[in-house]
Amino acid sequence: MNIIIHPTYFPSIAHFVAIVKTENIMFETDDNFVKQTYRNRTHIYSPNGKLVLNIPVVHSQKNRQKYRDVKIFNAQKWQQTHWKSILTAYSNSPFFEFYKDELVPLFKKPHEFILDFNLSCFESICSCLQLKLNLRSSKSYTETVKNFTDFRHLVNAKKEKAYGFRPYVQVFHAKYGFIPNLSILDLLFNEGPNTVNYLESQTLQGV
Repeated sequence: MNIIIHPTYFPSIAHFVAIVKTENIMFETDDNFVKQTYRNRTHIYSPNGKLVLNIPVVHSQKNRQKYRDVKIFNAQKWQQTHWKSILTAYSNSPFFEFYKDELVPLFKKPHEFILDFNLSCFESICSCLQLKLNLRSSKSYTETVKNFTDFRHLVNAKKEKAYGFRPYVQVFHAKYGFIPNLSILDLLFNEGPNTVNYLESQTLQGV
């Protein structure tokens, strides 16, 4: 199967369920940037429950701006804040120490464009999971891509479905219970080498 999907900020578990079950992946990189989507946000499990990590971006004066052209507003020093939140959330998780060295550089080096940063995050996660994927990027935006199953809707942070993913043990599950479809970071730090097996065992409509 072939899919088209957005590269996002540490993609959701639903994103990765689709990704591990496909042969060829096309990243949508030529559409218009839309606010309040996973293009520049992700959710983790903090000591106070579900927490959104939002990357600030430079908003254009134009009515529409291509995803590939959107710049990060690095004056806010958001990388330090996000890494501190990740440390607070996952430093006591079973596999945080195992993977942290792979991820720390992402929060040390500023990136100019949100798309480039998201691709770097994706590459780091694939390295942690030892995933080798056939990837390419779109050259122009089209409503329908022939011979590709369309998962671009997964980028919408406010239109999530109840995916029914199997619960796994999370750091603060005793306080707030299981929170599904968080960032892949949550699954990685809690399940470690079993992450890919977990993803392959889950079902997602369309795959």
